Amino acid sequence: MVGSRGLGYGGVRRMSGPVAGDPPVHPRTLVVGIGASSAAESAEAVQLLTDVLREAGLAPHAVARLATVAGKADHPAVRRVAHWLGGVPVDEHPGRELAAVPVPNPSAAVGAALGTASVAEAAALASAPGGRLLVAKRKSAMVTVAVAATAAIARPLSPAPPLSPTEPAHPQGDPA
Repeated sequence: MVGSRGLGYGGVRRMSGPVAGDPPVHPRTLVVGIGASSAAESAEAVQLLTDVLREAGLAPHAVARLATVAGKADHPAVRRVAHWLGGVPVDEHPGRELAAVPVPNPSAAVGAALGTASVAEAAALASAPGGRLLVAKRKSAMVTVAVAATAAIARPLSPAPPLSPTEPAHPQGDPA
């Protein structure tokens, strides 16, 4: 049996651990930015993302969407990655929008070719407003990916304040 503690808010319970045999739960809170050259192969893109997620300890099922520069959403490698992730949507951002996103690893070569010094990192951050970069860009021969967390998980949790200055946060006493 899973231990739980009442929180004192109308029977809401906090679980203290997973139930044996239950599948892991992965809320879709990640955005993968992806850049691909015209010669990029689908298998290369899927392999790179598989490696990046595994090495970072992130679940593919936690990816909510892909993001890329305008004109790349229909690239076969990008479409294949979206399908591999369960059919997630692909956001396209104009190069000028991506150029305005501060990134840790800009590329002068990408900037000269596309008008933005970043595709993967900037696109991931642009599609996760208020979020943060979890995995900086990783490159294979023809594909680049980066992973951002949406704002839903990028900010640390803080305890809820009391309902009023004179009312305790736990009206029924200690929730032990």
